[in-house]
Amino acid sequence: MLKKCLIAFLISMVPIIELRGALPIALASGVPAYIAYPVCVIGNMIPVPFIYFFARKFLEWGKDKKFIGKIFTFFLEKGHKGGEKLMGKAGKGGGLFIALLLFVGIPLPGTGAWTGTLAASILDMGFKRSSIAVMLGVILAGIIMGVLTMLGINILT
Repeated sequence: MLKKCLIAFLISMVPIIELRGALPIALASGVPAYIAYPVCVIGNMIPVPFIYFFARKFLEWGKDKKFIGKIFTFFLEKGHKGGEKLMGKAGKGGGLFIALLLFVGIPLPGTGAWTGTLAASILDMGFKRSSIAVMLGVILAGIIMGVLTMLGINILT
């Protein structure tokens, strides 16, 4: 079971897949929910400080490089669009916190801890505040994905 947990942990760190893909995989492979859930939440949260403090600078640096420029520009634009979406729905202040939490927590394509954290970084939301919102969003996404998986609803295909 340790191997299955390690696989789920690593999958939950991968952009786009994150906890939304890792939790159903862990549950389907027989890992009990009470183990799979915290493993996937922790795995999904590990990249958050690195994304917040370094991703934006790294993407800005690489956006005009010959071979990597297109993909770096794609991710920068994704973060900007996420930030614009959050600002449009929430404005500043407490509404932005709730909007970020829901943006990360509702498991839709293009949302999640990676995009939410990058958007918070672009919006200069503040590390502590955005990390708490992202963590609560990851917890919410885990609850939603866990319930859907246990009900036998496959939203990954």
